[in-house]
Amino acid sequence: MPWPESFRAARWTRTANLVMQAILFMTLFGGLNYLAGLNGWGEGAWRVDLTRYRRYSLSPETLAYLRELASPVRVVVTVGEDTAGADLRGLLREYGAATQGNPDGRVTAEFLDVDVRRREAQQLGLDQPNQIVFLCGERRRIQSIDDLYRFENRERREFQGERIITAAILDVSSAGRKKAYFLVGHEELRPDDVDPVRGLSSVRERLRERNFDVDILDLASARKIPDDASMLIAVQPKSPFAASEQELLRRFLATNDGRLILFLAPAYRHGLERLLLDWGVIADDDSIRDSGPENMTEDGDFILSSFSASHPVVQPLLHSSYQARLRVGPVRSVRADRERAAANGLDVITLAAAAPSAWGEVDYRARGPAVFNPGVDIKALPNMDPPDRLGVAVASERSAARDKLPFSVRTGRLVVFGSGDLIDNARIANEGVLNIFLGAANWMVDSDSQLNIPARPIERFQLSLSAREHDNLRYCMLFLLPGAAALLGLVVYWTRRS
Repeated sequence: MPWPESFRAARWTRTANLVMQAILFMTLFGGLNYLAGLNGWGEGAWRVDLTRYRRYSLSPETLAYLRELASPVRVVVTVGEDTAGADLRGLLREYGAATQGNPDGRVTAEFLDVDVRRREAQQLGLDQPNQIVFLCGERRRIQSIDDLYRFENRERREFQGERIITAAILDVSSAGRKKAYFLVGHEELRPDDVDPVRGLSSVRERLRERNFDVDILDLASARKIPDDASMLIAVQPKSPFAASEQELLRRFLATNDGRLILFLAPAYRHGLERLLLDWGVIADDDSIRDSGPENMTEDGDFILSSFSASHPVVQPLLHSSYQARLRVGPVRSVRADRERAAANGLDVITLAAAAPSAWGEVDYRARGPAVFNPGVDIKALPNMDPPDRLGVAVASERSAARDKLPFSVRTGRLVVFGSGDLIDNARIANEGVLNIFLGAANWMVDSDSQLNIPARPIERFQLSLSAREHDNLRYCMLFLLPGAAALLGLVVYWTRRS
């Protein structure tokens, strides 16, 4: 019998075939793992986004901005990579891959656990976890990881990370910085005051961390509002604004599409009644009282838990990590004038409101127990917004110019808080205060609304199983599927033997 047709040749051929199959399998397995792990940020890797909403792909608008990026940006996430969500990790990889061919405008990202790698964190001036820090030269901006999500009922509903991250990259890489002016001249709290009670130095540092320039402005002496003013802030004015100063603010908001945040304490006249009415806002001369002990702290502060969940100013409060609450001191009622707002083409929304048991005491200067006086004091009504609650913070925006336009148009914006000392050095650390203030500041300067990048819904899948169905599924996974595979193997084995 010729050797090629012998049994020995057949055995050698079969053995060689099995060896080649094993080699090819191991080569394929190793090659796939190599490609999957090629450069941690995806540079050179082959990637295809098969997700329904393309959650791991950058939008054409972001890619256009990244191509024009002229300065390198370093992104530091202050948690471990395993702790960060898959949405954030995947998105940052895309930024690195998109700027790979742009050495002058490269975006690099790293995960730095501040509790483990403390020395490196201290060198960067970082000490808080769950933050995203954007660095470009001497400029920096800090975002909370929770800011990347839109919350409803303390649940993550949409991932808006691309819009937030792209806006932050453009912010730190641009040569200019947004300018925030604190108004002075009426005994307001000042950003250069480090007093632990009346100072605003903590707020000034928080704004600088987010790439703001901070300065003061006395309207009486300046007689004009600087052209570089991104927003104006007045904190607890104790004497009225003059008519000329009110006119400057009115023109700044209406003509120049300016932005203004007011913190108005009770018991002090501010002189801005006409300006507020023009923007559909009523700041009552009262002081809120509340008979509900569950809405008060031991030292007399109010606990607010009613917020407009849809407004960008309030979104930073609605994280799933805690119940949305805001602790404030003495506060006056601030209400929306719906009729005037509709006539002037304004969107006026109550951002925060007191409990239904609260009322606005008009005769608050008189001594004696706080008792509701019908016909004199201000009580919330069912037709108010929100129903049966007195507002303590209101946002107003001129909306008529934006109707039916497919792009973002800058308009005047006004936010009024009925508390004067809400953001001072003593209260800024209270629960929710910094969140809502930064939400107001970001909304004022359009930190991300000018980018037409839609948020991506977060998909959830849930199985409702009874205890019996759960046990059946467990046994099926443990025994049925492995048993079926073993039975199929036995059938193949007996078939080949026969």
